Amino acid sequence: MENKLRFTNTLTRKKELFEPLNPPFVGMYVCGPTVYGDAHLGHARPAITFDLIFRYLLHLGYKVRYVRNITDVGHLENDADEGEDKIAKKARLEKLEPMEVVQYFTDRYHENMKQLNVKSPSIEPRASGHIIEQIEMVKKIIDSGFAYEINGSLYFDVKKYNENHNYGKLSGRKIEDLISNTRTLQGQDEKKNPYDFALWKKAQPEHIMRWPSPWSDGFPGWHMECSTMGAKYLGNYFDIHGGGMDLLFPHHESEIAQSQAANGKDPVKYWIHNNMITIDGQKMGKSLNNFITLDQFFAGNHETLDKAYSPMTIRFFILQAHYGSTLNFSKSALLAAEKGMKKLMTAISTLDKLKSSDKSSVDVKSLQEKCYAALNDDFNSPIVISHLFDGVKMINSIKDGKNTISEEDLILLKKIFNDFAFEILGLQEEESAGNSDLVDKLMESILSIRKNAKEQKDYATADKIRDELNKLNIQIKDTKDGASWEITE
Repeated sequence: MENKLRFTNTLTRKKELFEPLNPPFVGMYVCGPTVYGDAHLGHARPAITFDLIFRYLLHLGYKVRYVRNITDVGHLENDADEGEDKIAKKARLEKLEPMEVVQYFTDRYHENMKQLNVKSPSIEPRASGHIIEQIEMVKKIIDSGFAYEINGSLYFDVKKYNENHNYGKLSGRKIEDLISNTRTLQGQDEKKNPYDFALWKKAQPEHIMRWPSPWSDGFPGWHMECSTMGAKYLGNYFDIHGGGMDLLFPHHESEIAQSQAANGKDPVKYWIHNNMITIDGQKMGKSLNNFITLDQFFAGNHETLDKAYSPMTIRFFILQAHYGSTLNFSKSALLAAEKGMKKLMTAISTLDKLKSSDKSSVDVKSLQEKCYAALNDDFNSPIVISHLFDGVKMINSIKDGKNTISEEDLILLKKIFNDFAFEILGLQEEESAGNSDLVDKLMESILSIRKNAKEQKDYATADKIRDELNKLNIQIKDTKDGASWEITE
């Protein structure tokens, strides 16, 4: 079908038609995790958001190079060029090499992403593997006149840059506001201005992670890694750059400034930012100590949880909200997501058992068109899900004999649920095939016993079987062709 995909470009704050720079190739860069702790729900949202975008672009026939970095150096405690490197701090506390910390938590992150059915990116570069390239980019910024050196550290001159460029065009911030609102942190008095940001930091004697450079033994500033690796793998100007809303300023704003200074152009055509997950109105994250790790969700061993939640429940919960809206965490919302996920998967299982008729009394083509329209409208996953539940009603009405479906439409209906539920939304059946088959066989035996009871006019036994199954949230429906069953909760 003709591509009419539109999505919100953070840079222009408008919904724009997607027109790749070099179709069918699409270059997409997403800021990945800083690997110094276990992944939590806040890490899951960008991963699932951009997995959805990756999957849909592939579905539309684009060839996507998806780059998602690993931050393993240069990410300081307050993200304002001061404090201790987070990974180095973890290594010091645990008496480990920094790269042991990196490898351990990278492996755990990958395992969580696999559980959530997040596709691996095309390339997953590490900041520590691109120090030379970052140094070379700093040299270009120096040559452009937008950097200055003090005591072996290099800083970006935001005030000078803003004379001919707009530092703040992505976030909407004004440099005048930065001047009045930026507090001077201890140790930042060497900067010309407190809002200038580090390109290279001279390492203190106790700093573990350090590399030689023309200016000092040190390490690159946090913002340098994405500018460098994006340009290396996607070129100086590429299609999509994404990340969480918390990265919009100063990280992505600084990336634009660095790339403009070094390469003479903005780095990205479309910026996409997912919004935050909140708990009690506050952003969920490590800095506020209000986060729940993904492993704790899957095991149910956090004090705020009364049960375990499966990876697909978490994925479904996140997809039920548009990526640009705030998603508030609550146990009731998770329970609703779990119930919805089960209902959807039960219907898909029922779909495989439907029998076709000579003609259809349902409009399957319209359902497909609505699903595409929702995704083409800013990747609107909650609307897609609502349309799929319209499809669930359609499936159940056909099963109950209230509607009919032709063989052609039944094939299309199966394709719709396979394309949108599995391929694009990335949902999965969580029961093993063996367990599912066993449940089907058990229910077949139970319904056979109930049928025999009814034939012998033993209605008390037939009713008791029905009532006992109802207690297990299994509903029996009697039809002219026999009896069917479904899990209702």
